[in-house]
Amino acid sequence: MNAEVTRKPSVPDDMSAEVFVVRLDGLAAELPPGSAVALYERGGGHDSTGRPELAVPLYRAALEAGLSGSRRRQAVIQMASSIRNIGDAAAAADLLRAELAAGNDALDGAVRGFLALALIDLGREREAAALALAALAPCLPRYGRSLAKYAAAIGATRP
Repeated sequence: MNAEVTRKPSVPDDMSAEVFVVRLDGLAAELPPGSAVALYERGGGHDSTGRPELAVPLYRAALEAGLSGSRRRQAVIQMASSIRNIGDAAAAADLLRAELAAGNDALDGAVRGFLALALIDLGREREAAALALAALAPCLPRYGRSLAKYAAAIGATRP
């Protein structure tokens, strides 16, 4: 597998979005046809260049093609973010809630953060704040337990 395709792509400052996507598509073409990794990376290229409507079908195809491991979870997060960006926060929230229920790993905080964004778009700011604070709590060297308790209390109460 080409090492350039396996790195997280980012648009260099001196490269246009169009050139970046063409180059990324070229690298992805070096992988076998229908490769889940190639589809995922192409989706990420469109996402990185502000084209979420083109990214979503590629992420879906990558997942359907059997994308696995950390990339699978990254694809769900990125797809949900793109779906929210194109105006369907409810669908994004559903995907991210399912992802939280599916298991846990180092990306749990990212899942919660993007779910909080979707909840804000849905007018559920209090729930979003509780979720974001709960995601932050384990990262703190002190006060994490207190913050987690306060976050739970915020999420449990309605204004």
